[in-house]
Amino acid sequence: MITIYLTSCPPRARRPGGDAPGRFETSGSSKVKIPRVLRLLPPIALGVAAAAWFISHAEPPARVDDAGRSIAARTMIASAEPVRTVVRGYGNVQAARSWEAVSEVAGTIVWRHPDLETGNMLEEGTAALKIDPSAYELAVAQAEADLSTLQADVAQIAIDETNTRRLLALEQNRLDLAESELNRIRDLRERGVAAQSALDSQERATLTVRRAVGELQNTLALIPSRRHRLDAQMARTTAILARARRDLEMTEITVPFDLRIGKVHVERHQFVAAGQPLITADDVGQVEITAQIPVASFRRLLGREATDQPMSPSDLPDRFAGVSVEVTLVSDDQQAWAGRLVRVENALDPQARSVPAVVVVDDPYAGVNPPDRLPLVPNMYVELTLTGPVVATQVTLPDSAVHEGGIVYLRDGAGRLELRRVSVGWLQSGTAIILDGVFPGEEVILDDLVPAVPGMIVVPVGEPK
Repeated sequence: MITIYLTSCPPRARRPGGDAPGRFETSGSSKVKIPRVLRLLPPIALGVAAAAWFISHAEPPARVDDAGRSIAARTMIASAEPVRTVVRGYGNVQAARSWEAVSEVAGTIVWRHPDLETGNMLEEGTAALKIDPSAYELAVAQAEADLSTLQADVAQIAIDETNTRRLLALEQNRLDLAESELNRIRDLRERGVAAQSALDSQERATLTVRRAVGELQNTLALIPSRRHRLDAQMARTTAILARARRDLEMTEITVPFDLRIGKVHVERHQFVAAGQPLITADDVGQVEITAQIPVASFRRLLGREATDQPMSPSDLPDRFAGVSVEVTLVSDDQQAWAGRLVRVENALDPQARSVPAVVVVDDPYAGVNPPDRLPLVPNMYVELTLTGPVVATQVTLPDSAVHEGGIVYLRDGAGRLELRRVSVGWLQSGTAIILDGVFPGEEVILDDLVPAVPGMIVVPVGEPK
């Protein structure tokens, strides 16, 4: 410690009124000022000296052996199990078939089914609407009358042909007789027995018969063309009749399959033109859901990871048959339906670049009992769980057991922690498919140990799973 002693100088004596000797005046004691920095130096120096003494006389920290440290954790015994690819997707329900009734004929709506309202269901073959058929019934009657006339003309041609052939036969006989008589008279004329006038008269008679025979032959020759003309007219009239009958049938709008009415566009007594929409409805026998599935997952779903054999489009139906599908309602997972994978659409999704897989659910109204059991109707948002065939037998672990960097914590035979890097094939539904690194029978630690020091003792909590 440094001590500083301060002394005051004696006051100087002053003479009153000047420097006259013998008389002095005291002005008081004088003080010396010390800077503030110099005042802090002694305590700082004292603190530094004390710290140096304590550090030089302190004992070093004791060493702790980490090998003797233990920690409790949940464990499981790894086992090899058949692996099935499970893929989940989401989509909106839509009808497999939709029906839009369009008027093919013009007319006034004269009848409407009493249940033809939005939301109601109609069975196959039910008449939903009727258009006034009067004009089309008259068209059918007219076409039938025209056809009957043509049929009568055909029958008349047949009779004419028969009569003409009979007359031709008679005229041919007359011609034979006339020519025989002409030859006889000509012979007599040559012998000078018959007169020239008799010969001329017989020649005129023979020519007349020849003309009659020729006319009958011409009539027979024209009969095929007349028949062809009538056949064409009959074909045309038959087509007109068929069209009239079809138009008459189109005046009744019949339901083609079991459906649920979506919207009705017309009312009774309303005039509709040809091509005007009448009814829109959806099939109740089937619904479809399109789910977007990653390409790699879709490959595993079809079992393509287990083989490198090429697959042709004809193999797809068999591959699809091996995939089971469960459809659940997102808002209520207790509502479930069985589906089947039927096809994929013609192109990948332009944004996600995923496979649009189409799932069909048959009989979506089976067992309907609202609100406990709802029908699967269009625009429902559902979750699809697609399960493929067995692709391999691999070790599977909860995905939480695989830590960052692909590290798995193991408990060795001595009960100590071992860190091992593994190869993960893929993750699905909270499960990691291990391709390499963990073998059946090894004990895997499920918890995340902090810190994870290799060699530390791990005490399993409960029995290993």
